[in-house]
Amino acid sequence: MTATTSDIDKAAIDKAAGVLRAGGLVAVPTETVYGLGANAEDPAAVARVFQAKGRPPTHPLILHISGAEHLGDWVAEVPATARLLAERFWPGPLTLVLRRGHRVPLAATGGLETVAVRVPDHPVALALLSAFGGAVAAPSANRFGSVSPTTADHVRSELGDAVDFVLDGGPCEVGVESTIVDATGETPSILRPGGVTREELEDVLGRPVADGSGSRVRVPGQHPSHYAPRAEVVLVEPDRVLAEARRAREEGRRVGVFLPPALADAPVEAHAVVPVPASTTAYARGLYGYLRELDLRGCDLIIASLPAERGLGLAIANRLRRAAGPR
Repeated sequence: MTATTSDIDKAAIDKAAGVLRAGGLVAVPTETVYGLGANAEDPAAVARVFQAKGRPPTHPLILHISGAEHLGDWVAEVPATARLLAERFWPGPLTLVLRRGHRVPLAATGGLETVAVRVPDHPVALALLSAFGGAVAAPSANRFGSVSPTTADHVRSELGDAVDFVLDGGPCEVGVESTIVDATGETPSILRPGGVTREELEDVLGRPVADGSGSRVRVPGQHPSHYAPRAEVVLVEPDRVLAEARRAREEGRRVGVFLPPALADAPVEAHAVVPVPASTTAYARGLYGYLRELDLRGCDLIIASLPAERGLGLAIANRLRRAAGPR
């Protein structure tokens, strides 16, 4: 269960805030995934984030702030659309891309004049941001391109001593990263689907939201291979999952299968099987844990199919496509 306000260890929060002020790195729980945080105004600390992850320095980070009222401190202007979305979805899994304010170093934006900002919906993260008193630049707390962490143990096992302090806030409730919306122009566009759905955005705005997948604006999660386990990931149509698993087993592969809900009772020829929840909310929450589990069970091939691309299914499909991308 995710930490509640009453569960927060004030000593741990104070220690983490001190680490950030000293230029250190803190693993921060959010409702989406765990982030690897640094003082956003400290270019040397931000550089340590890129080094720890093995992340290209041209890939921008997301700034995490404690409330929508502070947005104007970090961006050059707050258009009406951005203000509306922030009022409706913050705290929450929505990131807004806006023009960079003077306090934000180019090291945190990958050299861009835009900056990605959000307010996380997690009591531990919010307590840390309030105690720290500034913005925390934080990508996911894992090696670049690999499966994002949704527990503190995931962070410890992958990054080890590269992190100065790990705040444990329990397992992440949403399980996939935030939705990133470019709010710099007249028409907002989705640059990365995530925890806030397209339908929710359009309901609030009262108009369609553009698909920004071809945008020149760089944001996290756009690399062709991303969110990837060690095992190869192959995507097939749902009615081909069982046949592909059988064929791969005959070829001597150690096969892991994401079994679609419609095939829940079907016999599967595989080394390991993950039954996919019928609920996309539950699927998103468990997705990265499922990929890690099949790695830990020694699978060298994972066969999966894409969910319907509506609601959270759009974000899940995005992550699976990139997990299956060219390595």
